[in-house]
Amino acid sequence: MPQIWAGVDIGKTHHHCVVLDAEGRRLLSRRVLNDEPELLALLADVLAVDENAVWAVDVADGMAALLINVLLNHGQQLLYIPGLAVNRASAGYRGMGKTDAKDATVIADQARMRRDLTILRPDDEQAIELRILTDRRADINADRTRRINRLRGQLTSIFPALERALDLGNVGPLVLLTGYQTPAALRRTGRSRLETWLRNRKVRSADVLAEAALDAAERQHTAVPGEKITAQVIHTLAKEVMGLNEQITEIDKLIAARFREHELAEVISSMPGIGPLLGAEFLAATAGDMSRYGSSDRLASFAGVAPVPRDSGNISGNLHRPRRYHRGLQRVFYTSALISIRNCDASRRYYERKRAEGKRHTQAVLALARRRVNVLWALIRDGRCFQRKLPATVAA
Repeated sequence: MPQIWAGVDIGKTHHHCVVLDAEGRRLLSRRVLNDEPELLALLADVLAVDENAVWAVDVADGMAALLINVLLNHGQQLLYIPGLAVNRASAGYRGMGKTDAKDATVIADQARMRRDLTILRPDDEQAIELRILTDRRADINADRTRRINRLRGQLTSIFPALERALDLGNVGPLVLLTGYQTPAALRRTGRSRLETWLRNRKVRSADVLAEAALDAAERQHTAVPGEKITAQVIHTLAKEVMGLNEQITEIDKLIAARFREHELAEVISSMPGIGPLLGAEFLAATAGDMSRYGSSDRLASFAGVAPVPRDSGNISGNLHRPRRYHRGLQRVFYTSALISIRNCDASRRYYERKRAEGKRHTQAVLALARRRVNVLWALIRDGRCFQRKLPATVAA
């Protein structure tokens, strides 16, 4: 049984640690630099108070990574309490002020009283690599989305007809904008020369794209102020988006290669709708260790695909989507459910049955995602791949 509880309020350069005993009395309070020698000294001082210690943190990665690994490498029991839970719990403690010391006290006291906090365990190297790569891909994709939005805004300001005609999520329109940004430039070039220019740059359906661009150019003969400099900005943004597309392609190859090396890759990818990217995101969020959750119900709750009740008084059965869940894991199950509706008969029948029961599209997809959590849980537990058809029984 633990005798003391050490709560650590995580910061970028410094952490604050507070140690409480079984009665909630403060035994130690210290601000410590986020540096290995300082963290080792803190560990020694806490263990000098009592060797039966339980640690708790409010951040599980990033700036807490060094502390977490120091504690886990020294065999310490470590719990995680979300920052939002700490913020809400602190309202029940005396004093209206907010300090690092108070937050660390709340963390330690919650760890002392609660038995439902997540236990942090060391992840394997493959799961950590997948987490880093998928996070990097999400950053690049967000940058790409921002630049496409800026590109649309600039193009709309001088040539709205062309902006409406182009799908900037495809490569061809981006190639077009690296060479032509104004209606006058497109009219001077002409359809035949523009189509040849696009074909030389290996643009698919160059004839269709050239026709759409020239039709847009014929609808606008007015040059707006600032058109020349805006055209240069559009050219630059189009090149940047193409560069980000190349980065995403390269990191997708890395993710797929790392995912295939994982021992659960074959089991996870056997599920309809889950490919290397979604499978990698699943492993990045869970490390493939289902024992951390205890049951498929807890995994579904963590993924945000299980409804939670909000009953009060005579009102019962009032179910809502949870407010706290892992956004990335929800994306895995929701997106894979959407894909499976198109390529898996069983998933499509389940979705259609939920729609026939009166559920909206989103509700039906979430219901399918919830069911898929159970299936994937069982596959990983049993170490077997998904089968679209049950094996035929052999007569005795």
